[in-house]
Amino acid sequence: MKILAISDVPSKLLWDESVRKRLEGIDLILSCGDLPKKYLEYLTNFTTVPILYVHGNHDGSYKESEPGGCICVDDAVYVWKGLRIMGLGGCNRYNRDDTFQYTEAEMRRRARKLWLAARRAGGIDILLTHAPASGLNDGTDKAHKGFQVFNDLMDLYQPKWFIHGHMHLNYGANLPRVCTRGGTTVINATERYEFEIPDPVQVPKRKLFGWG
Repeated sequence: MKILAISDVPSKLLWDESVRKRLEGIDLILSCGDLPKKYLEYLTNFTTVPILYVHGNHDGSYKESEPGGCICVDDAVYVWKGLRIMGLGGCNRYNRDDTFQYTEAEMRRRARKLWLAARRAGGIDILLTHAPASGLNDGTDKAHKGFQVFNDLMDLYQPKWFIHGHMHLNYGANLPRVCTRGGTTVINATERYEFEIPDPVQVPKRKLFGWG
């Protein structure tokens, strides 16, 4: 299965007449937020694969109307062809504008609400967020500080992939596109990144998880 992850910066390679050819062979598109609605809707004209997304902190306009033809997986465990995706958009609260900004405690409460859905699915394969995890290629300023609860979710569910945005690669020379944390491959989806995963296998919905 080939996945296209996108976030933050519309790709010039996808926003031109060659987009249909560039999307050939893509099985799933995952958006980590902060992309214009018209950009996501434009992509739907050139592919029949699902475009799943979470909100970024600059997606306030989404509250008026969500991107047409796309599927919001924020605050959900979404299963597509056996692939289990947990979505938690938004970033660390850094000002009084409450558009998809959360404190650590608020993000933790959102994650707790997904425990039953993850249990029913037998776990998760992908953790899809806008912000990074705390101490894992995040920033030092409040707006770009990652969430500790994302580390806890990786420890709890051990997803194979953690895909986030928010950290533009030009923010620092040492920001990696891909790294690992334990058994989880961590991908910064800023602009665009293609990767392949094995075809998912249906998992029996019987695995139990605790929550500290």
